[in-house]
Amino acid sequence: MRRFMATLGILAALAGAAACSRQVPPGPDVWAVVNGREIRREEVEKYFRSRLNPEGQELSHEEALTLHLNILEELVNNEILLERARKLGIEASDGEVEDKFTEFKAPFTEEEFQRQLKDRQVTVDDLKRDLRRQLSIQKLLNREVVSKVSISDQEISDFYNQNRAQFNVLETQYRIAQIVVTPRRNPQVRNRKGDDAATDADARRKIQALLARLQEGADFTELAMDYSEDPVTAATGGDLGYIPDSALNQTDPALRRAVQSLRPGDISPVIAQAEGYRILKLVARESPGQRDLADPRIQQSIRDNLRNRKEQLLRASYLDVARNEAKVMNYLARQVLESAGKLPKVETKAAPSAAQPPAAPPAKSAPAKK
Repeated sequence: MRRFMATLGILAALAGAAACSRQVPPGPDVWAVVNGREIRREEVEKYFRSRLNPEGQELSHEEALTLHLNILEELVNNEILLERARKLGIEASDGEVEDKFTEFKAPFTEEEFQRQLKDRQVTVDDLKRDLRRQLSIQKLLNREVVSKVSISDQEISDFYNQNRAQFNVLETQYRIAQIVVTPRRNPQVRNRKGDDAATDADARRKIQALLARLQEGADFTELAMDYSEDPVTAATGGDLGYIPDSALNQTDPALRRAVQSLRPGDISPVIAQAEGYRILKLVARESPGQRDLADPRIQQSIRDNLRNRKEQLLRASYLDVARNEAKVMNYLARQVLESAGKLPKVETKAAPSAAQPPAAPPAKSAPAKK
């Protein structure tokens, strides 16, 4: 009997220890805790709404939960990196934040800037807080990752010799940039001015005004970043990269004729299409033939390619190590698992007036753990 009671005591102690080890969330709206810092439901929901098209199809419950989990993972990673920046004493200073804020605000008039804040339902303090986080994480990764990446001349030579076929241009290629204006609103438009034509008449006036400014000598890249309504290329000044002749022949005949009639540096007239209006710039034309390693452009492209590869590898490794050393509790993930994907109830569609955060997390330099 004594042995039996002793066994029961051991089992009870083990059960008690297990119960204690299973951490209870500080509150129902706390979805994760990173080294003692809470990440709350409303923060995740804010970024969730910013990623949805208000006019798009409603997500299923499973799709919405997956997106919530992905956003939470990004916020967890950001918090881990931000704490590291603080410990190393390289968190962005007030002066650095103010400089970045001024740069961010520069493309807008005061009226446009205030409208942007109102539309996104954020304050100047919200924006500065987000900028501080992004700058701090970038400083951390520049110090801990980017500064350690180096590419030797031998590596460039080896890459070229192993991939000579990549540098044999088989057909004429055109490097093209574009400015796009459409006759309807698109919630995905993210040009620097927040400018988006709503009707065909507005679109025609806008594209003609942009062409006039280009003919007066305005910078194509800057205008594209300020006013182009293409969600993909506006941020890069309209750059479409190099397009081979064979691909160009499969596009709209009007576009093909416009490109083939231009000389490098030339700008096309307005091209009307079913989806809107477009102005093209021919940045460069590349003739067929083998590109030699002595070409500085080839060397630079190889160096950039190798640097990007190494940088991504080191960033992923750095984040893995940082996560291993952090104390993270993901309560949302646990709820989803324990309920077999049925809980918690979350938003599945953005409201028409959904708040837009100043910049969706994470900072570009903080990749989510796969």
